[in-house]
Amino acid sequence: MVQAIQIQQYGGPEVLQRVDLPVGEPGPGEIRIRHHAVGLNFIDVYQRTGLYQNPLPLTLGMEGAGIVEAVGDGVTHLVVGDRAAYASNPPGSYAQARVMPAKCVVRLPEGIAFETGAAMMLKGLTAQYLLKKTLPQGGLQPGDFILFHAAAGGVGLIACQWARALGLQLIATAGSDAKCQLALEHGAAHAINYRSENFVQRVKQITGGAGVKVVYDSVGKDTFEGSLDVLRPFGLMACFGNASGPVPPFAPSLLAAKGSLYLTRATLFTHIATREATQAMAEDLFAVVRSGAVKIRIDQRYPLAEVARAHRDLEARNTTGCSILLP
Repeated sequence: MVQAIQIQQYGGPEVLQRVDLPVGEPGPGEIRIRHHAVGLNFIDVYQRTGLYQNPLPLTLGMEGAGIVEAVGDGVTHLVVGDRAAYASNPPGSYAQARVMPAKCVVRLPEGIAFETGAAMMLKGLTAQYLLKKTLPQGGLQPGDFILFHAAAGGVGLIACQWARALGLQLIATAGSDAKCQLALEHGAAHAINYRSENFVQRVKQITGGAGVKVVYDSVGKDTFEGSLDVLRPFGLMACFGNASGPVPPFAPSLLAAKGSLYLTRATLFTHIATREATQAMAEDLFAVVRSGAVKIRIDQRYPLAEVARAHRDLEARNTTGCSILLP
């Protein structure tokens, strides 16, 4: 039996319950992992509230790092005793240990701590697919302007550093002067406090009226239309979350009126659908972290038993960088 955090119904942080669950042995294509640290992500909130629905009861959590305890038939890339980390469906990382599919679990290189592994897999792989795979027409070249919302969060601070390493001019938005300063310290070329400034006007000013090639937006409803307004013709609006709520329906002719724009709603789990893709993306992430070009900032650590407090902090936008849970 292991301690885990489960929900019996959708709702606020109060529905998070500590329970004892059996773990069992891995079946074909599965492993059992003993967690040393677990990642906290906004997708966990979406699943808790029912915005993203899963069968109930549900053990939350999409990200973790620890030691492989057992390996099922057909698993050849991991062995018992391996240090490992993952971002993966189905949920279930809010637990001391779990059985899970092996295809999205990768060996964690020596020199990268378990806490760092748990903090960076979902957020780092998200930054990887955004900056390397979710690209505007003609791609991105050094010197290009891009806009990244919520840039002081876990994904944002990784993206700020990675964009700088790629030579991109990342314009960050955040909800306070302190968070803007944090984004600048991590590689953003410019930062806009959206609570005190009009980000559309500021982006136009920064880019000399030209706009940006791509907007990376995990905020959703509150920033969507303004984000379209800062794109240059043929620009790409890349939505990858909805922290402020889902974007309401709109007519596709809006994209035509604003300059033949492109729109995508990307998700990490499409990109890591195979073991080979997961491995390649993880190797890219590990390389940029081990080089020192990207540092993983963990600003909040919570005992697993205090997960409700962690969710409240995350929803209130009281966190910066990455947050982890310690089983």
